Amino acid sequence: MATGDVALGQQASGASVHDASKRVVNDFSIQVATVNGSGSQSANSVLLKSIFGMGIPVSGKNLFPSNIAGLPTWYTIRASKSGYVARKKEIDILVAMNAETAKDDILSLPAGAVAIYEDAANLAQYRNDVVCYPVPFDKLTAAVCPEARLRKLVKNMIYVGVVAKLLSFDMTAVETALRRQFAKKQKAADLNWAAVQAGYNYAAESLTKHDPYVLERMHATDGKIIIDGNAAAAMGAMFAGVTVVTWYPITPSSSVVEQLIDYLKKYRVEPDGKATFAVVQAEDELAAVGMVLGAGWSGARSMTATSGPGISLMAEFAGLGYFAELPGVIFDIQRVGPSTGLPTRTAQADLLSIAYLSHGDTKHVMLLPGSVKECYDFAIAAFDLTERLQTPVFVVSDLDLGMNNWMSEPFDYPEKPLDRGKVLTAEDLKRLGEFGRYKDVDGDAIPYRTLPGTDHPKAAYFTRGSGHNEKALYTERPDDYQNLMERLNRKFETARTLVPHPIVVQTGKSKVGIIAFGTSDFAVLESRDQLKKEYGVETDYLRIRAFPFTKEVHEFVASHDHVYIVEQNRDAQMLSLLKLDLPVEDSVKLRSIRHFNGLPIDARSVTDEFVLQEGII
Repeated sequence: MATGDVALGQQASGASVHDASKRVVNDFSIQVATVNGSGSQSANSVLLKSIFGMGIPVSGKNLFPSNIAGLPTWYTIRASKSGYVARKKEIDILVAMNAETAKDDILSLPAGAVAIYEDAANLAQYRNDVVCYPVPFDKLTAAVCPEARLRKLVKNMIYVGVVAKLLSFDMTAVETALRRQFAKKQKAADLNWAAVQAGYNYAAESLTKHDPYVLERMHATDGKIIIDGNAAAAMGAMFAGVTVVTWYPITPSSSVVEQLIDYLKKYRVEPDGKATFAVVQAEDELAAVGMVLGAGWSGARSMTATSGPGISLMAEFAGLGYFAELPGVIFDIQRVGPSTGLPTRTAQADLLSIAYLSHGDTKHVMLLPGSVKECYDFAIAAFDLTERLQTPVFVVSDLDLGMNNWMSEPFDYPEKPLDRGKVLTAEDLKRLGEFGRYKDVDGDAIPYRTLPGTDHPKAAYFTRGSGHNEKALYTERPDDYQNLMERLNRKFETARTLVPHPIVVQTGKSKVGIIAFGTSDFAVLESRDQLKKEYGVETDYLRIRAFPFTKEVHEFVASHDHVYIVEQNRDAQMLSLLKLDLPVEDSVKLRSIRHFNGLPIDARSVTDEFVLQEGII
């Protein structure tokens, strides 16, 4: 499988190659095609961080198989002087290191692209409209690395050197990135740097540049960091004061907890060696979320992380958390399908299952981060919200955001105190004289709670599911159940005022709107520029950041003739949630742009579908 989204063999064989004199500066994509388990991750990271170190906006995406090793994997790097970080549909530069996919990879390139490959593969025979750079990778690797067992790894750094020379990398930036990559392994750093230099020297001496692509130093990344969304979420959870972490490993969420464990061991261990946290690997996701809710009931800030299959197993406990009003944070890093499907591909397809997860009438709060900074910020917000609302809160990311590296502004150190919500102390109970665990005292439908161990005779109560009255007493009376359900629904309305508000861009020039969320944002931002530049079409834009929807979402739809919902799933799940929430006269305005092939959404696909539905010629 090639990942350029171009049908194989569809390029005109007589098409001309780009004129190298017409330079394309800081605006292209590189795809490295290798084999899973070949050690290419370090080399690709060096390429990405070298471009970042030159001050050029960059993004990287890893497309890897679900097996441990041996199958094809592709890594794409996009450099964009304009700051675009969505996946680019077309591949400009191919580094073909996998013999099994090399033919398909080069056939998938657009005319004028570049192919770098092992010279013995003779890929030039398949295309006369692609710039070909054959390189004797095996020979160069053998000369640099006497140990045969290491050559598979070192070979990757040869292509780093070749790419660096052909694209005019700043070699100081390359060496800095490489030595940081191997910061604790001086010998490995020296060996890999020698391989980079060997590739660079070969390209300088033996390859004549015939393509237009080049890098030039900028300052657009000054002050920025590179981090993946899962690490950012873990950092946010730590700063939010999490004390109990339970989990069952599942791609692509595992690194949330793995990274969090590293942070907690470094920053949350007392000088005497005593840990101020507990991490438990459960036997399955059902047990994990049960522990989360139990810890939340007892007053701990607790969380778990999972993906779609784990969400399914958590359904029963999620319902208990909703009815018994128990706090707990669940991170869902979305993927495509079960483990027998495409577990290492990205999607936004868990929305409906989470929004109404469990049995009976349940509705859950979802936070929808659209950047790594929001992964950090929303992790902090989720712990405050779950205790404020006394209900499970889901932070819904995806594989693209969670496992790939992204540029970001540095994160802000939290300055607000933790919001523990409506917790009564013994002094409060003494002053009040009574306590109804599930009673709406303030009119916001959020009751007060006590924590186990509160030293007052009226602090205790039975925690029950759906069968309780305001005083937490057992009941099956119809009016008690109806009162409970109506209050929980009012609490969901209160949540509308507390969740993150959407980001709204009103141009004042359009009656056509676009709505997106999460990682679809990157493609929409670029698509809006394409529509304006190529078709003279202005659009307004709203990015949803939470469910339940706030009033701004209703106002945005009401103020436009029609609105496109851009999302990465087959069944238009966000559109469905909006239709359930909006007045009928506004719900009919909604149109759908969907992307669900497992690859991160790209701007061109959004633009083409928008133009088609709008009937723009």
